[in-house]
Amino acid sequence: MVAVRRRSKEWLVACLLTAAVWLCGPVRAGMARTGAGGESLPHIVLINADDLGYGDVGCYGATKVRTPNIDRLAREGRRFTDAHSASSVCSPSRYGLLTGSYPIRKNLWGPVSLREPLTIDTSQVTIASMLKRAGYETACIGKWHLGFGETSPDWNGELKPGPLELGFDYYFGIPVVSSGPPFVYVENHRVVGWDPKDPFVFGKPSVTKRMPEKGGYRVIGGAERAHRLYVDERVGTTLKDKAVQWLRGRSLRRPFFLYLATTNIHHPYTPAPRFVGTSECGRYGDFIHELDWIVGEVLATLDDLGVRDRTLVIFTSDNGGMLNATGQRAWKAGHRLNGPLLGFKFDAWEGGHRVPLIARWPGRIPAGTVSRALISQIDLLATLAAVVRQRLAEGEAPDSLNQWPNFVGAADVAVRRTLIISPNSPKHLTVRHDQWVYIPARGGGGFQGKKTGDHLLGGPPALAFAGERNSDVVDGRIRPDAPPAQLYDLRSDLSQTTNLWRERPDVVRRMEALLKQARALVPPTRRIGWINLKQ
Repeated sequence: MVAVRRRSKEWLVACLLTAAVWLCGPVRAGMARTGAGGESLPHIVLINADDLGYGDVGCYGATKVRTPNIDRLAREGRRFTDAHSASSVCSPSRYGLLTGSYPIRKNLWGPVSLREPLTIDTSQVTIASMLKRAGYETACIGKWHLGFGETSPDWNGELKPGPLELGFDYYFGIPVVSSGPPFVYVENHRVVGWDPKDPFVFGKPSVTKRMPEKGGYRVIGGAERAHRLYVDERVGTTLKDKAVQWLRGRSLRRPFFLYLATTNIHHPYTPAPRFVGTSECGRYGDFIHELDWIVGEVLATLDDLGVRDRTLVIFTSDNGGMLNATGQRAWKAGHRLNGPLLGFKFDAWEGGHRVPLIARWPGRIPAGTVSRALISQIDLLATLAAVVRQRLAEGEAPDSLNQWPNFVGAADVAVRRTLIISPNSPKHLTVRHDQWVYIPARGGGGFQGKKTGDHLLGGPPALAFAGERNSDVVDGRIRPDAPPAQLYDLRSDLSQTTNLWRERPDVVRRMEALLKQARALVPPTRRIGWINLKQ
């Protein structure tokens, strides 16, 4: 069977660093005729952690936390060191992963609020819908954060369209974010435990009020019964139980796809009591330990079902680690959330979007190997299409490239040479080509604050508290004489200590040409995402 293969137009930029044609989308053609090897279709488990940084995992260098189950995946599979989320913010990152499309094509920049409709058009292909047409049973369990409904979610009625209209057979999880209302679970199209005698009511002065004993919020004006089913310290266990239950309920006659989007390690940091005090860096590390346990329970289930060798497991994170108050306490304890990378969640710097990515498929992906190939989560759709020998039509997943050669090959292949990253700030839209990364503004454009413990968007960069080095920053503030934009050579300066904007004007001109093409992808519609969109 002829499978899907993308003939990218990136080869046009090989010498002159111009990706103008490529940025309009790769040409669609048949994949390699042998697909992923011609064997029966594998089961697929995709685990997408929340706010887990590049340095939050043992196999990526963490020493203050222990992640034996995630590390096991790396020993038994392949670890990627130059993998990126589509954005340094949760909702646009998830949009890119599921659709194979840059979130800037949707003008999506920040977290989707509880009043936003479904951000993915039901006519778009997703990983789930592509696998469903290949015969897969599909489930999404965990954090959704991509909106519900055609115009706005109806929390008192059917939350439709939603995951089920995008190719998932089953959904159970958190509708918005784990740190904001409504604190409820949703199963398929309904809020779990909703009572028509106790409906959601939104209105002034606020839809939330503080609950000091929990350190969280609750919806007021209704839905109290549904809310009480949501207990912060039990969320991780609940999602794990649902994932294991769904896996064990499969007949195994058909291949299955599980997308497990954990709320670990997004704030508030509320691990189950058994994990409290188990790390060397406070609640931040304890929450990582719970995440690793969740991964271990899923892997154990695959072992028990006898499908370990027939299952492709992919583990990654939606963006980099977040330097809020708890993250800063972990930092002071010696834990480096994003390892050697500059910046944090929301940032255009590498710490905002370079994330862990590990893939395991015994017998197909070489065990204990490392790939340094440039890869984006956007590429997962085309890559999985190659695995299951599905053809993508013209216009489907327009930015996704088949990275399967870098999952199974003995040597890295330059499948992708150019990548667009959208941080929280539109003016910091970032372009990567080969070893060069270009940020067309000062600073990281993201996580900032005026005092220790803040996680605001405004004031000096977060590295004022972290003490990271950057040539444009002194005493935690941008130097008055700093260049207006930033250029870094990641091959020689992974930590982005030295801005080469003045030293390499030739490269700046080429990267500006790429940026112009990237900005042309942004539609003239309203921006989606509520954080800091005035930038």
